Amino acid sequence: MSATITATDINKLRQATGAGMMDCRKALTESGGDFEAAIDWLRKQGQKVAAKRQDREAKEGVVIAKTTANQASGFVLCLACETDFVAKNAEFVAFAQSLIDLAVAKDVKTLDELNAAPYEQITVAEKINEQVGKIGEKIGITRFERIDATAVAAYIHGANRMGVLVGLTKGGDAALAAGRDVAMQIAAMNPVAVDQDSVPADVVEREKAIVLEQIKQDPKMAGKPDEMLDKIAAGKLNAFFKESTLLAQAFVKDSSHTVADYLKSVDAGLKVTSFVRVALG
Repeated sequence: MSATITATDINKLRQATGAGMMDCRKALTESGGDFEAAIDWLRKQGQKVAAKRQDREAKEGVVIAKTTANQASGFVLCLACETDFVAKNAEFVAFAQSLIDLAVAKDVKTLDELNAAPYEQITVAEKINEQVGKIGEKIGITRFERIDATAVAAYIHGANRMGVLVGLTKGGDAALAAGRDVAMQIAAMNPVAVDQDSVPADVVEREKAIVLEQIKQDPKMAGKPDEMLDKIAAGKLNAFFKESTLLAQAFVKDSSHTVADYLKSVDAGLKVTSFVRVALG
């Protein structure tokens, strides 16, 4: 005769082990209601696997990007795993898709909020831990980003290995098509910011230090006046901004124009407000 498993029993085991509700129910069922045996069962299953795999690197996985139906918000996440074999598994990809669908449906703002969101009577974090036991690899959401704008274009590159979101000042078919082109640009060229003014201060300081060191190591610059060195440094820094900021970059589909020129050709009022690029590795 099978033991009756109560909600109190399940909650007690959850409190003692930190395992998910469904895992605790199954553990108690498998152990005939024996509390200590249930703990042993859990340790032999996913919970033990999860603990043993915390130091493993999860460099493979999938990146999924999606927008809301009105294109006013975009979401991108990376669900990482250890091997390419798992990353290409249809069930694993479907699980990642279900997570981004949940983020859109629940209007999730942060990774912590997503991990705490309900998923099949347990939380997303608990579901992921359950999948660790099932798959036998360390998996987890390593990146979760969101952009809100008048319109957001989403792009997935290279069989779910990279996702890009682009916030735009205008919506509509033409603007979103341009946004997708810009997203492809971001995927290919990996700019550090939208424009020169939005480059983080620490990045600017690092580039300045590199430029100055390059100048100091050039024998031709020895003995040159400081004014000349400053001009050379400014020129090198401007070259960095041109190569590394989105709007100043040469447009990959037509290198005779910058990305800023391309956007103006589509609509004089179309601008990029922000972007995010999430890639594996």
